[in-house]
Amino acid sequence: MKGLLIKDFMLLKNQKSSLLIVAVIAVAMTAYLENTSFLIAYLAFIGSQFARNTISYDDFDNGNAFLFSLPVTRKSYAAEKYAFGLLVGGGGWLFGSGAAIIAGMVKGTVSPVDTLMIALLTFPMLLVLIAISVPFHLKFGAEKSGIAMIVIGFLLVAAFMLAARLTKAANLDLTALTDMLPAMNTTSAVLAGFIAGTVILLISLWVSIGIMQKKEF
Repeated sequence: MKGLLIKDFMLLKNQKSSLLIVAVIAVAMTAYLENTSFLIAYLAFIGSQFARNTISYDDFDNGNAFLFSLPVTRKSYAAEKYAFGLLVGGGGWLFGSGAAIIAGMVKGTVSPVDTLMIALLTFPMLLVLIAISVPFHLKFGAEKSGIAMIVIGFLLVAAFMLAARLTKAANLDLTALTDMLPAMNTTSAVLAGFIAGTVILLISLWVSIGIMQKKEF
């Protein structure tokens, strides 16, 4: 896996212009936005997308056929994509969190504690994003996976809208139900998010390994 990580970091190094654009946008967001917490999710998302794009580079010009002629197993290849996604996406998340905390302190708009809690609540979203995007990209490729992600997003929105309509049509009062639920403090929410994100990521890794085992190059 070490060799695969080095390969992907070298591919990332060749994308200097894209990284520079991301840095400029991040600086502009930090300068002009009062609440800089959005910067955390933005950099985490961009980092995960850079990691996902390495799959496209591997597919280019029949590159996978050469790659798997080397001592690289399909299982280690799938696992490396998750590890690389966590490193790059996590790096973006960490940098965004630090920048948001410093900007909030300088501007006096958001307290460091509040920004830190937002960052901790954002990290599980990064895990879920990697868990969704990697298997779709491995299965369908760059173009088709993009379409599939849009379709999934549309179906989720449609499901929420349908649930809201059915609830309203049935005259259900959800207030009483929510009042019965135990109050969950921020620490519990963060812990639950980390556990759920990790479980989803592990399931996704198992699915991706299965995809790679069946894939032909």
